[in-house]
Amino acid sequence: MPARPRVRRPRRAPKPDVAPAPSTRKAGPQPLHSAVDAERRAYPRPPRRHDLAAPTSQAVYRRVMETLREGGVRFLVGGAYAFTPITGIPRSTKDFDVFVAKTEIHRALEVLDAAGFRTELTFPHWLGKAYWGQDFVDLIFSSGNGVAPVDERWFEHAPTGKVLGVDVLIAPAEESLWSKAFVMERERYDGNDIIHLLRSRAERLDWNRVLERFGDRWRVLLSYLVLFGFVYPGERSRIPPWVMELLLDRLRNELTNDAPVGRLCQGTILSRQQYLPDVLEWGYADGRLVPNGEMNPHEIAEWTAAIGTKK
Repeated sequence: MPARPRVRRPRRAPKPDVAPAPSTRKAGPQPLHSAVDAERRAYPRPPRRHDLAAPTSQAVYRRVMETLREGGVRFLVGGAYAFTPITGIPRSTKDFDVFVAKTEIHRALEVLDAAGFRTELTFPHWLGKAYWGQDFVDLIFSSGNGVAPVDERWFEHAPTGKVLGVDVLIAPAEESLWSKAFVMERERYDGNDIIHLLRSRAERLDWNRVLERFGDRWRVLLSYLVLFGFVYPGERSRIPPWVMELLLDRLRNELTNDAPVGRLCQGTILSRQQYLPDVLEWGYADGRLVPNGEMNPHEIAEWTAAIGTKK
């Protein structure tokens, strides 16, 4: 039987290149830490600034430091130029904070006035200013509430540093924490600075000195230490346990003792404005007024009258 002829079958056309059909399965949840990291990387970070002020302003600040040093006036640098090196948080500044001893404020203003600066004793109980054109420097010798006068211990414990090329003393972290802790105005709250100072320096702070600085106002310090444990729950043990135990013991002791007699409002130490109804309308004594505080009636009146007008 003759063989059947072989028939060649046509080759199949190749399949076109197409993307695979999307899967109907949903991707599993992204790990939380990965999602947070991705969000953090995507968020535009502000550039880290080494220059906290414009070059022209820096020249004015440098001249102030050199003038005070040549005039024999001791001073400490505070504000952004002290806060940034301690915490690593860059912060632009519209002015320059210089701390001088309360006994040397008049001498400091005289030296700067002789060098051509326009000077003023803005508030006789805590602040002077020196102007050069549009730039100015704050000369701080206490605090607006009178709580934190610049005394000899600020200088005894001040670290050295270089600011704008000038070798200077820097306001100590302990005193910075102490003076900032009482700033709770509606338009300004320094609590975030306190928390970041603790994050940067908790183990290295001289806690005995901090406790001594706060004295009878230890409740303010305790409030920040409790808040620190809330902000950084994994780092709350960085606050020495003996400090927390000491302050909590004081709090427990208060619970078993009678409250002080009389109507006293110490809120005015935290804010010069928010507690005015207490002392002007509701009959509370002002916690800033001697003997409870460090201010006299004239200083309180002047500081109150300046609300909304100047620092």
